[in-house]
Amino acid sequence: MTHSANSANQVPRLGLRENWRQFALLVVVNAFVGAMVGSERVVLPLVAQSDFGLASRAAILSFIVSFGLVKAGANLFAGRLGDRVGRKKVLIAGWLFAVPVPFLLYFAPSWAWIVLANVLLGINQGLAWSTTVIMKIDLVGPRRRGLAMGLNEAAGYGALSGAALLAGYLAGDYGPRSALLFIGGFSAAAGLLLSAVFVRESQSHAQVEARGRTPSDRPFREIFWLTSWKDRTLFSVCQAGMVNNLNDGMAWGLFPLFFAAGGLGLREVSILGALYPAVWSVVQLATGALSDRWGRKSLIVSGMLLQGAAILSMTMTTGFLPWALASALLGVGTAMVYPTLLATIGDVAHPSWRGSAVGVYRLWRDGGYALGAVLAGLTADALGVRWAIGTIGALTVFSGLLALTTMRETLPARQAAPAGGELPTAPEMT
Repeated sequence: MTHSANSANQVPRLGLRENWRQFALLVVVNAFVGAMVGSERVVLPLVAQSDFGLASRAAILSFIVSFGLVKAGANLFAGRLGDRVGRKKVLIAGWLFAVPVPFLLYFAPSWAWIVLANVLLGINQGLAWSTTVIMKIDLVGPRRRGLAMGLNEAAGYGALSGAALLAGYLAGDYGPRSALLFIGGFSAAAGLLLSAVFVRESQSHAQVEARGRTPSDRPFREIFWLTSWKDRTLFSVCQAGMVNNLNDGMAWGLFPLFFAAGGLGLREVSILGALYPAVWSVVQLATGALSDRWGRKSLIVSGMLLQGAAILSMTMTTGFLPWALASALLGVGTAMVYPTLLATIGDVAHPSWRGSAVGVYRLWRDGGYALGAVLAGLTADALGVRWAIGTIGALTVFSGLLALTTMRETLPARQAAPAGGELPTAPEMT
């Protein structure tokens, strides 16, 4: 029997060390996913004003609404489809939707083309990012989920930050459309190549984790309501994720306009636009692992409260340095929350329906982009940008307090259970 045949018959082993090559490859793939959206982060709201003459903040933020709604739906579809047909096929499909995006942005004769490009980008982000998350959870098993999610999100948002900064500098030298074409085109090509040729299917790892555990073949409708509402911890995770991306959607659409109106130049705006996701990315390397030691709830609650305080401080200060400090604190707060929320889903959900549960969570989380863009745009048009930012900050504080009162800690219960054990998911109404 050949070595390849022996390898094919081996039972997959769970763990970060055992699967580090595939895990590292998925980290790189997710970096390209982040770079796709990062290229738009600073320059596209400014392009809306300079190239298309949009004055209404609600109209400018329409591309984030389309992106958020489509990404939310794609997340849900990715999780369920990944459980049914396998993860790799969904990942490749996500990258195929990314290929036209940079060309649509570059050649767009009207704002409708920009909105269409962000519909395709939303599908790409929903399918590809969700799938890399699920595959990493599959590979590492139950013991290092926080660290795995920290590494995953650090790669994605580190690349997002770097792409945002690079796009700002390229836009100054070559024009904003060229910057979008260069960064987006390279990221889409590299992500598709790596996913199609080198990434391996991980569903068998989830099947190994599920062995020896009570079967949990739930219909999707039950998974949806359990994750969204009936289980109070999963509800807490979903609402915190939604508000987190609600404030991120506001930051994406309004911060560049807010900073520019405050007298900052394009490169200063680019630095501030990149600083928040950069801090978010780096600090996640620590917070994901810390959640495996300290627990999930304390990081989620304190992170949401810190985010809210940082956003509110933006409205009370003026100038590059105060805004840089507030952006850094916003990044720290987001880093405390983001990987920990995903790790909590992994704690609670049975491996047989975990992909679906992650999809439901990411439906609500990324729906926050659309909700944040609509709320921020309408409030900015009615009351001004500063009031819109303050409103989102107050909602973020409220979300943290809601998590404090409704969420239960998942880590000690998981450690007390047998390896790979599932937390009880009693249908508690919140």
